[in-house]
Amino acid sequence: MLKDIFGQAIEAMRHNGRRTAITIVGMAWGIATVVLLLAFGAGFGRAFEAIFSQFGTNMIGVFPGTTSEQAGGAKAGVKVRFTMDDVERIQEGVPGIIHVSPVDFKNVPVSNDLHNYTWEVDGITPELSSIMKMDLSAGRFITQADLVQRAHVAVIGSEAKTKLFSGLYPIGETIHINGVSFQIVGVLKPKMQEGDDNDNRITNIPLSTMSDLKDTKYLGGMWMSFQGDHMAVERALRNTLGMAHGFRPSDHNAIYVANLMEQLSQFRLISIALQVLLLFIGALTLGIAGIGLMNIMLVSVQQRTREIGVEKALGARKRHILFQFLAEALVISSVGGIGGVILAYAVSKAIGSVTFYSAIAANATDADIHLLISPHIVVIATSILILVGTVSGMIPAMQAANLNPIEALRYE
Repeated sequence: MLKDIFGQAIEAMRHNGRRTAITIVGMAWGIATVVLLLAFGAGFGRAFEAIFSQFGTNMIGVFPGTTSEQAGGAKAGVKVRFTMDDVERIQEGVPGIIHVSPVDFKNVPVSNDLHNYTWEVDGITPELSSIMKMDLSAGRFITQADLVQRAHVAVIGSEAKTKLFSGLYPIGETIHINGVSFQIVGVLKPKMQEGDDNDNRITNIPLSTMSDLKDTKYLGGMWMSFQGDHMAVERALRNTLGMAHGFRPSDHNAIYVANLMEQLSQFRLISIALQVLLLFIGALTLGIAGIGLMNIMLVSVQQRTREIGVEKALGARKRHILFQFLAEALVISSVGGIGGVILAYAVSKAIGSVTFYSAIAANATDADIHLLISPHIVVIATSILILVGTVSGMIPAMQAANLNPIEALRYE
């Protein structure tokens, strides 16, 4: 029976080929719009993920500040200073911490025989490589042996390598940091970098060797990787350091916490809101195509009134007429849907990506909006298409099913 009903639907579509083709084009355009808008929204979310993931998302940085609240007998305005004891304190006292890397930094002259610049130099430990995803393009990273030996070795950023050595191979070459000789043992892969940011110009040396450049009694800060709930880890971190240094955990000026997961969560909310908005706009566009389908089906019902009367006179029931016109609407929607998905794939392949973060940052093509159509996007668009096609076809189908057979036979 279903085969006969769909056969009649296809025959009716052939009989009104031009009208059917126009309707199919409208449905295809609507579904293509839905798919591309959803792909754009998903690409927007992936772009933010890419921006944050280059540094590692499960990462927290903590830096000393000055108290702004009284705690116990201490007045506000006391400077907080970190030492190596805090590294051990965090590692043992904060649940979920995986690695902790103390860091120190200073802007000093960095030079070779041809060039001289003033750049940030960071004293670090080997753990920072995994915490901040510091991938190498050449050489090796700083090792535990370098720390123990207070070795004069350096790992430089990609831009620092270009400015100091241009196209030459830098591994094994000597640079002078504040007048002290260091041998380059590694070059980092480039990070996304906005404007005058120095992410790719930083020179990294062993933390123990940093004492050759400045007083290292107190640390500049600490970076750590963690697992679990980022807010719970931050609260435990503030409680642990507050107890050790005599400030209130609620005093956000005493220490500055860079919680990348918190920032990423905020951007994820923005991304979800944008995707919902784009889905709503796409659904409206497809709804307009659905109205066109409904009008065409209503015209079809009017033109085939006598045919409906004959079918009813020969014993066709309401549900037969209902399914006949509903099937026609669903076939039109299905053909338009398939065409729309194919069109969306073609457009996404042709465009590829939309310039986003790379417009303001270097090495940021991965953070542009790539129009990648995933299976779940197709499923969502198909679900909307089925809903629109059913609703658009149901009203004309009900009108056809409710026609009085005697009046239908008299219709001219």
